[in-house]
Amino acid sequence: MSQIEIVEVGPRDGLQSEPDVLATSIKLELIERLIAAGVRRVEVASFVNPKRVPQMADAEAVLAGLPRRSDVQYVGLVLNRKGFDRAQAAGCTEIGMVTAATDSFAQRNQGASTEETVRAWEEIAPLAHAAGIRAQITISVAFGCPFEGEVPMDRVVALATRLSQAAPVELAIADTIGVAVPTQVTELVGRIRQAVPGLPLRCHFHNTRNTAVANAYAAVSAGVRTLDSSVGGIGGCPFAPNATGNVATEDLVYMLSRAGFDTGIDLNKLIGVGHWLQEQRGRPLPSMVSRAGGFPKSIS
Repeated sequence: MSQIEIVEVGPRDGLQSEPDVLATSIKLELIERLIAAGVRRVEVASFVNPKRVPQMADAEAVLAGLPRRSDVQYVGLVLNRKGFDRAQAAGCTEIGMVTAATDSFAQRNQGASTEETVRAWEEIAPLAHAAGIRAQITISVAFGCPFEGEVPMDRVVALATRLSQAAPVELAIADTIGVAVPTQVTELVGRIRQAVPGLPLRCHFHNTRNTAVANAYAAVSAGVRTLDSSVGGIGGCPFAPNATGNVATEDLVYMLSRAGFDTGIDLNKLIGVGHWLQEQRGRPLPSMVSRAGGFPKSIS
């Protein structure tokens, strides 16, 4: 059975868009419940300006409260050298950085141009390598930008080629506003794999227009073996208009399991995590599988 790695982004990308700030203790319990369900790579914090993203102001406290496990990667988002220094001091075993396929989105999301964010990556990646910290980078709005519209694939491929020169452990392509369709995913993944052979790719999909699961299957069919998802389907981008949640981890695990792939995640336990999270946030989750349950009922 083929393996698909799931990177659970709910504790960071999911919670950063919530209207309420969850207590550190709730975040820690969420992460521990996800690990108990089989998740082994978790985006746990964002080392950014707490005034811009108050939901992530307790990044250091979250890292300090997590159990140290050799089989779990705790990923921290960093945007600049200051963020990297904080993540390293906090004990992150992996950092994720972001650049955007358009300058308009880069400016709104990170307060810098695409070129400036690429240079930040080129500065920080070697520092992470030297410190024994895994470093990966995401190209956001790779399929479409809320401010500039369609994004030429040539631009994304050229950006991926340049980013690869700093030796990321993987490169992610993100449909930040949920506009991609499977044919685009197939083509872009194929073009990047041809331009940068051997570079592991990850995909990050939002379900804004109900295409995330289909896009994830297209990515897997094109050879991608790592996917981002968020428990319950929570999240979005606070700097992108109308960008609703990430693809739900439950929905993704259900689809992949039924399609013959192994994620190492127990679906029933994961659904339980979603129900617990729904109680903590006090409102329903977007996930379809959390509501409907698995099928057959014994599926894991």
